[in-house]
Amino acid sequence: MNRQRSAFAAILFVLYLTFLDNTLTSPLLASIQSDLGSGVVQLQWVVGGYALAFATLMMLSGVLSDNFGRKRVLLGGIAIFSGGSVICAVAPSTSWLIAGRVIMGVGAAASEPGTLSFIRQLFSDEHQRARALGVWGAVCALALATGPVVGGLALSAWSWRGVFWFNLLLGLIALVWAGRVVPENKRATPRRLDLRGFALGSASLGLATFTTISGETTGYVNRTTVIMFGLSLLLFGAFFIVERSSPDPFLNPRYLRNPDFALALVVAFVSFFAVLSLFFFTTLYLEIVVQVTTNQIALTCVPLLLSMCTGALWSGRWSASEGNRSLMMTGCLIAGIGFLATNFVLAPHMSLIELSVAMAVAGLGLGIVIVPANASALAGLPASQSGVAASLVNTAREIGAVAAVAILGSVVNGQLTVQLTKKLIEIGVPQSYRDQILSAVTTGSAAGEAAHYEKYGGEIAVIVRKVLLAANDALAQGLSFALLSASGLLFATALVIYLMSRPHSTEVADLSTSYIQ
Repeated sequence: MNRQRSAFAAILFVLYLTFLDNTLTSPLLASIQSDLGSGVVQLQWVVGGYALAFATLMMLSGVLSDNFGRKRVLLGGIAIFSGGSVICAVAPSTSWLIAGRVIMGVGAAASEPGTLSFIRQLFSDEHQRARALGVWGAVCALALATGPVVGGLALSAWSWRGVFWFNLLLGLIALVWAGRVVPENKRATPRRLDLRGFALGSASLGLATFTTISGETTGYVNRTTVIMFGLSLLLFGAFFIVERSSPDPFLNPRYLRNPDFALALVVAFVSFFAVLSLFFFTTLYLEIVVQVTTNQIALTCVPLLLSMCTGALWSGRWSASEGNRSLMMTGCLIAGIGFLATNFVLAPHMSLIELSVAMAVAGLGLGIVIVPANASALAGLPASQSGVAASLVNTAREIGAVAAVAILGSVVNGQLTVQLTKKLIEIGVPQSYRDQILSAVTTGSAAGEAAHYEKYGGEIAVIVRKVLLAANDALAQGLSFALLSASGLLFATALVIYLMSRPHSTEVADLSTSYIQ
């Protein structure tokens, strides 16, 4: 029992480390922007590069874990993650920082599948496993919620580079701890590596993400952009064709015929889409428009932290009696209401207490959906496929994060550019100065340049204030779109779960479950 608890604790620490970095950089973005002169697109890659590598390599890591040993792959992933943290800490430019984040994502993808699949191996009793999944979900929620808090406090005490040195310290602790107490475990019969499926799926996701983000500067009606989107769709279609004929596919299309497993993937995707839209854009708004300190951001996120953990622990306790579907639906509804409330209270002179309460409601709902999504994914596949189930549900989460950063980031950046240009024309700013102002706003140097020009007073100071107000209004409109989009997606998911949970769906679910088994 002591060995079991020690191994479980080490696994949870690895989970905390990898999930923490999904949101850890949120409060660092403004500092990175001003220090390295990063544009909005580059900031998207700082966040999205980690999630993209995480998502594209998760399925491959799940198979490698099953075949070559979950402990071996987990430890290798922690080592790679730690190496990427060093690159980020010493990065001389944004390009190096993005490269380091991608390497960290590779390491996280290698270590993550083991954290969930080990639960199935460590806890054979159904009730023990349910409680373990509840703790897993609480730690996941804790990691996501403490990301902005840890990042903000470390930034105020040191610098954004110090946050990545802190990451390295955590990585070394995880490496030693897991190496000593986690038992080795793997499948008795190795699976074949579906390299064709891996290549097609990764290429499709990577190309779609790259095209979405690069389209912000090249334009979405550009011929090259349209061709790249078309190629991504073709690769995605080819991926499913290959998976249908593969003897041992990464994603067996038959799995999706199980409603519970399919719903688990959808909820995992939507929940992380919502999480990243909340953290990525709200913290930028607080830093740039409201101009609060990093300590204030950290304190504002504390109620969110507590509510996410509470939601995950509660759903872990009640998932067996209440049912996974009802909990997922409840969580999506509560989170959707929280996002609407967050959008309602956001304003340049808002009350941070009101914002904390609104974000806490969103966090409660997001915390609730974590455990039932995991439970549905693990229950939907045979025990021998636990590594695949774990990797697929976490892949869905990271794809949701990538989609939020890429799609909503493109919309917010486009809204910023279009609306700001429109306002500058209304103010009467000449064409020769508009590009300079847009560049200053998108690279984070606008506030410093505005302070310089305001010294001259008179009409110049008035124009500078109008320009900053226009930039803030444009960013606020983009943020509002992101929050409303996340809220709408959460409500739509709740509706789908409700429709699939009606009595006429029971027979279909039973047939699908028996088919998988």
